[in-house]
Amino acid sequence: MSAVTSTPAADNTAALAHFAARLAFETDVSDVASDLAGKVPGVVVIDSRSLESWNQGHIEGAIHLPTAEIAARAADLVPADVTVVTYCWGPGCNGATRAALEFAKLGYRVKEMLGGFEYWAREGFPVETAGGVTRNPVDPLTAPVSGIACAC
Repeated sequence: MSAVTSTPAADNTAALAHFAARLAFETDVSDVASDLAGKVPGVVVIDSRSLESWNQGHIEGAIHLPTAEIAARAADLVPADVTVVTYCWGPGCNGATRAALEFAKLGYRVKEMLGGFEYWAREGFPVETAGGVTRNPVDPLTAPVSGIACAC
């Protein structure tokens, strides 16, 4: 018996709805990096981690806004007409989901960045600290080391 097909795949209508919804709610580190590098207007990246975590390193250009402070501070820091992208540590953490929920409660359009800061750093995108901006070597198990996009 197949482990994959022991539960049948969804019908096409359900699959279309599900995958379209996922793309409406989520983005990935490569797409965020592309928008930031291209200075695409209307996208604001939010780091929802603690100050200690932010100081360890964060996405260059992100705004530090811990989840517990979103309700009180978002309107002062984030324009209402942008798409907010939230991130936390990584795929094992639901902090970005919690932050996205807080922004949604306030009426913002919001997406969660899959992979979080872990995959941002592992894929060799710019990491900012008090000491400046650095790039880690690309982890060959998470991104093409040739520098060519995976074309997915």
